[in-house]
This record gives sequence, structure tokens and C-alpha cells, in this order.
Amino acid sequence: MPSSALSITSAVPDPALLDLPWDLPLELWPDETIAALPKGISRHLVRFVRLGEHVLAIKETTEEMAQREYDLLRTLNRLDMPCVEPIAVITNRSAADGEVLAPVLVTRHLRFSLPYRAIYSQSLRPDTATRLVDALAVLLARLHVAGFFWGDVSLSNTLFRRDAGAFAAYLVDAETGKLHDGALSDGQRDQDLEIGRINIAGELLDLQAGGKLDEDVDPVTVADHIVASYRELWTELTASESFPESERWRIARRVERLNDLGFDIEELSISRDETGARVRIQPKVVDAGHHSRRLLRLTGLDAGENQARRLLNDLDAYRMSGDRTTRDEEAVAHEWLAKVFEPVVRAIPRELRGKLEPAEVFHQLLEHRWYRSQDEKRSVPLAEALTSYIDNVLRHRRDEMTVVGPPTGAIGTITGPNQVVEDWRDKV
Repeated sequence: MPSSALSITSAVPDPALLDLPWDLPLELWPDETIAALPKGISRHLVRFVRLGEHVLAIKETTEEMAQREYDLLRTLNRLDMPCVEPIAVITNRSAADGEVLAPVLVTRHLRFSLPYRAIYSQSLRPDTATRLVDALAVLLARLHVAGFFWGDVSLSNTLFRRDAGAFAAYLVDAETGKLHDGALSDGQRDQDLEIGRINIAGELLDLQAGGKLDEDVDPVTVADHIVASYRELWTELTASESFPESERWRIARRVERLNDLGFDIEELSISRDETGARVRIQPKVVDAGHHSRRLLRLTGLDAGENQARRLLNDLDAYRMSGDRTTRDEEAVAHEWLAKVFEPVVRAIPRELRGKLEPAEVFHQLLEHRWYRSQDEKRSVPLAEALTSYIDNVLRHRRDEMTVVGPPTGAIGTITGPNQVVEDWRDKV
């Protein structure tokens, strides 16, 4: 089929898309085109393909559904919601014999992300199911704050990235979703929760039947947990709070609690009652990513929320050491980046850089150093902990990066794990 017969709808079209075998049904695409990545369960045929240094997910569907999902994902991306990036809708496909082929939706695969089934193919902590559900509850709350009704909440329609001991969840399938101009009703939110509870129970029961779920894990109990986890978070994000005027410190405490959860408040409604004796507060607009935005502002590092929290803790402790407390915060942040974070990342051997994101590596290194220091009852130097972490932990992990080739912007000259890094912790 001539490539000119294709119809490609894309905000930023990539000419390399024309090189893919669109005249073949997706199930018949040659092996040299397909990227062998773990896949979740999907009602449609999905294939991963390499295109340049990226990996794309291609899903066969109808033209109407592909265009609708493409538009929804673009809007969610503009709203900074955690979801995959839409690349194109491709229609007018036909085989060499004239057979009409299904339209496809093309999205960019999320680097370092895994479907839940791939996560369970690894050796994991017994509470992994609960941590995945907690991450899904946070994602659902963020989507609901934005007015998005999902309609098919499930582990299968979500991708997960490691986030400093927890997981961060990303929406990967929006074909049943609808974005509302105003807030969702309680009934709509409850419907999404109930759909999620039922789907999660079924998915975990399926894992249990396949022997991939810890025998101590009760799928129904874990599925029920999404309701409790979501409601607790939703109350913190949206509920009003009333207290005596003498306890105005509660305003700052509420903001701090939301910041600790990773959310910023753009507007806070504060009012007094008729007697003037009590104050009522209510968050009006809540946005997630408090720690990741602060880290990005100070260092230029783009990390998950929990990763950012961990890196910021290390940065703040670095600033409190020596004579740095009176210096400009941004200047100290760039010094920490150059003397602490970047030397650690550069020390990772090239063949191991697909294992984990740099921010996750740094988080795990700090944990590894802390545990070694506790076990050996001494302060283990950072360079020594780095060598131990690379040899005993990182080298034995499965690769989780899906980008072909080295990551963008990265990691310059390799100097080896024994390179000198500023271990300020041993100086204070």
C-alpha cells in the first residue's frame, strides 16, 4: 500500500511513522519491528514497536474510538495528569490485496513503567498488591479532581513506575473515560470506585490462580482497600474543616498535610461564622506534584513524587551541613547536584543504566547505605556503599527501561563506582 494512502492525525507528526508496515494486520507485523515488552491485558490487539530511540504502543480499534481517546489523552496531558502521551491516529489502512485494515491509536510507551502482571513476575514484598492499589487510588483521586470519569478503573489499564519504595500509577487506557467541565458527582466517583474494586478483585484472583500472588494476600480485602485509601485521600483534599479562631495554626497544618501528600493548594477558602469565634477552611483547587515541582525548580531533575521527596530530604540535609545554611537555596541545590547526585549517576556502569531511573537508583543507594551502616554500626562511606550497591543489588535487577539506546541527557563520562563523590555526611 502506498504510504500516501495513509491518513495520520498527529499534533507533531513523525515522518518515521511512514516506515512501519501499515499494509499488514498488526498481528502479522515482523519480529524485527516488534519490541518485546511485557504487556497488560487489553480488549484490543496491542503491539510495541521501536521507532528511533523511543518505543511506541500501537492499538487496533475503530476510527471513532481512536480519535476520541487521542483527544482525551491530549487534554489530560495538558492538564498534567499522569497518563501516556498520544502520538497519532492512523486511518485509511489497507493490505496489498485491498483488504481494509483497522485504524490504530499510537501512544508513546512510558519509560521505566511496567504493567502489574510484569511486576508480579519479579520477587516482590508481600504488600506489593496494597502498594499498587494505593498508587491507583492516588491516580483516581487526581483524575476526579480534574473532572475525569474513567469508567474502567483497573490494574490492567494502568502502568506503574517505581517511586522510592512505592509505586506511581499512570493511566494507559482512556477509551471509556469522559472529561466533565465541572466537578464529578458523588455518584460518578462512587461508580468509578466500585468498578475499580470489582476489577482489581478479579485481576488479583487471576494472579492467585496462576500462583503469582503471595498466599497470605486476600484479593478481595486488597480490592476493598482502594475504597478506604481513596476516601481517606479525597477527604484530605476536599473536606472543609472548622476550628476555634484561637487555633488558626490549623490552617498551616492543613496545608502542610496536603504538601506531605504531594499536593499544592492554589486557593484556600477561609471564613468566620456569625459570632467570629470559629474559622472554616476548605481547599478550592488542589494540584499534585508538590515535591517533584520543587525538585525540578531547584535542580532541573524530573522525578516521581516520592523520589523527589527523598532527594529533597538529602538536598535539605546537605544544605544544613557545613556553612551552607546562609547561602542561596538554588545555588546550594546546583552544588548538591554537581557534587553528590551526578557523580553517583555517572558511576553506574553503562550496561546497568537500563535497570532503573537515576532518581530511583539514588534513592535505593541511600537506603542501601543506611542499612549497611546500621548492620556494621559505622558510617559507611558513600563511595563504598555505591560499589556494594552496584555489585550486590543493581547488577542483579531486571532492566526496566524500554528506550533503545542511552537515556536522553545523561550520564557523561563513565568513571566507575569508585569515583570520588563529596560525601558530606561523613564531615558533619
